[in-house]
Amino acid sequence: MSSSPREAGSLLRHRAFVQFWFAKNASSFGFQMMSVAVGWQVYEITHRALDLGLIGLVQFVPSVLLALPAGHVADQFDRRRIVAACQAVEWIAIALLAVFSLSGHLTETGILALVFVVGVAKSFEFPALQSMLPALVPIEVLPRAMAANAAAGQAAMIAGPALGGLLYVAGPGSVYGVSAVLYLVALVLISRLAYDHQPPRREPATLKTLFAGIHFIRNRPAVFGVISLDLFAVLLGGVTALLPIFAKDILHTGPWGLGVLRAAPAVGALLMSVWLSRRSLERRVGPIMFASVAGFGVATLVFAISNVLWLSVVALFALGAFDMVSMVIRGALVQLETPDDMRGRVSAVNAIFINTSNQLGEFESGLLAAAVGAVNAALVGGIGTLVVVGLWMWWFPSLRRRQALVSEPEPIEGASDTI
Repeated sequence: MSSSPREAGSLLRHRAFVQFWFAKNASSFGFQMMSVAVGWQVYEITHRALDLGLIGLVQFVPSVLLALPAGHVADQFDRRRIVAACQAVEWIAIALLAVFSLSGHLTETGILALVFVVGVAKSFEFPALQSMLPALVPIEVLPRAMAANAAAGQAAMIAGPALGGLLYVAGPGSVYGVSAVLYLVALVLISRLAYDHQPPRREPATLKTLFAGIHFIRNRPAVFGVISLDLFAVLLGGVTALLPIFAKDILHTGPWGLGVLRAAPAVGALLMSVWLSRRSLERRVGPIMFASVAGFGVATLVFAISNVLWLSVVALFALGAFDMVSMVIRGALVQLETPDDMRGRVSAVNAIFINTSNQLGEFESGLLAAAVGAVNAALVGGIGTLVVVGLWMWWFPSLRRRQALVSEPEPIEGASDTI
């Protein structure tokens, strides 16, 4: 029996998503392996903690400075070709890390320069890659597809560094070599992906077009609400930077305990993302999103008052699981509320919010812990997250009442539930 055109189209979309998923998984594993090798190798060369900070800096700076131009490019050109070009640049940079490491000619400056190249390429890759997903799956299964993507990312974060650490026994060149192979696999899969994107008539890059994503977000209550909720919840509620203090001074455990604490949120997020990839979020998505962020805050409070390792691990596990639920809903809402010709620029602005909240969140946690102590800092973070949830439910009633991910378009001007 032959399938209908609609069924055939759905099948092709499914195949395209599977190919996309494997490509993203391969590059994620490669990047995580490269990251652990870069950190270890730089410290072996210099024995200076400051240089480890420079690794993050040379990646963070381009991710913020180039975000808006990258979003403009993603909306003006073929996104598949942008991703393929960026991954080709990343593959070349990682291959050079492998070649120079194996030849013994790699210096700290060379490592930082090549990592900076990877950071620049990733700045342009991110908005284009994020904007591709809605065209690869039917709208009704987009949240499940995003959860499957998130599961791959969490798996890479857990297993990638471990695999990179094992391979490092044979030298950094071996880690970079395997990472380069994984990037090559991702590049081939993306290049052969069946993806139909017809970019609109190209516009010159002006201040208006570059800042169009910010203007769009500010005038869409649903999009502005979920992105700002993520920013302030992560900014206030993050405790990752404080884990060494809790492990040593409060839970009285060693490096192995710190490793378990660091892994717990990722494991919780991974298991929840696998569950969400098999379930559809079809009703009460707004209340579920706010409840998940509130759960994140409560888990932070439990972690703050715990003085036994098992309870702290359970709290961090729950924290990661709650965060994954809200992340999938927020991500799907942003994608579905944004027209295709704006998805690149909106994803770029979202990337700035994500990077800022993660980086400033760690800084805020450390600064507050230095002033009032680690336990009080975590308590303030958990309470602050709950306050943010309450305020956002009040300021964005349409989000609080949101039942389905797909809704009627909101008016651009004169919205009643903006701050």
